[in-house]
Amino acid sequence: MHPKISIVVPAYNQAEYLDECLQSVMYQTYTDWECIIIDDGSTDHTKEVAQTWTQKDSRFKYLAKINGGVSSARNLGIENASATWILPLDGDDKIASEYLELASGEFHKNPDVIYCKAAFFGNVNDDFILDDFSYEQLLLNNLIFCSGFFKKEAWQKTEGYDEKLIHGFEDWDFWIELLKNSEKKVTRLDYLGFYYRRKDSSRDVNINKNLQQKEEAFNYIFNKHQKEYYRIYGNFFDLVKQNKKLKEDNRKLTAAVNESILKKIIRKIRK
Repeated sequence: MHPKISIVVPAYNQAEYLDECLQSVMYQTYTDWECIIIDDGSTDHTKEVAQTWTQKDSRFKYLAKINGGVSSARNLGIENASATWILPLDGDDKIASEYLELASGEFHKNPDVIYCKAAFFGNVNDDFILDDFSYEQLLLNNLIFCSGFFKKEAWQKTEGYDEKLIHGFEDWDFWIELLKNSEKKVTRLDYLGFYYRRKDSSRDVNINKNLQQKEEAFNYIFNKHQKEYYRIYGNFFDLVKQNKKLKEDNRKLTAAVNESILKKIIRKIRK
């Protein structure tokens, strides 16, 4: 008999944190799950840590692959998942004990995505505050962290997590891809169920520091879903383009005026 939930845990050199992540899975009050750990070519002892859990409980499964990034690891895990519902969980994060149970209580309503309240832990301990969900706002910035529930069959209708987004924002891109052809039924549980680890160095930290990578990712996502952006925000993007042109025209005019004023001042000084 297949479990109802497959938890997919990509891990690249996460030996230091993986125990805490998998312990949070083991602590779940809901027990009808499997947990697929995808070792994405780790060079530390991630494999040994993962295999201690497969020996403890047969619901934990271990797969190893050549390093290809978190998107390819998640896709491989989902391909091998046997459950109807998928929950991605990165190897350095964790979930609260009732997250699966409370989410499973929503399954009969057939939502497209289920997520919850969240908090940071690690170097930062604070609420992870996200705006209320709307699809229109999702197109402008991500509103759902990576660990939300969705159906495997919905993933199969997409191109999966985009393996070209190696530096980050692949979860944002995936939510757009998953929801754009759906009924956009998104449920947010009134429960603090997800903990996102903050570290000195991570993909999220690095891409937010590297403005070029961030801009490239934003442009890639916009171009990929361009039809959807124009369907929702056609006039808005036209206005943005017009505004940019007006700003450039204004800059040129200001420069010309300033140059003219400067020339007059210089002439007076020379006199």
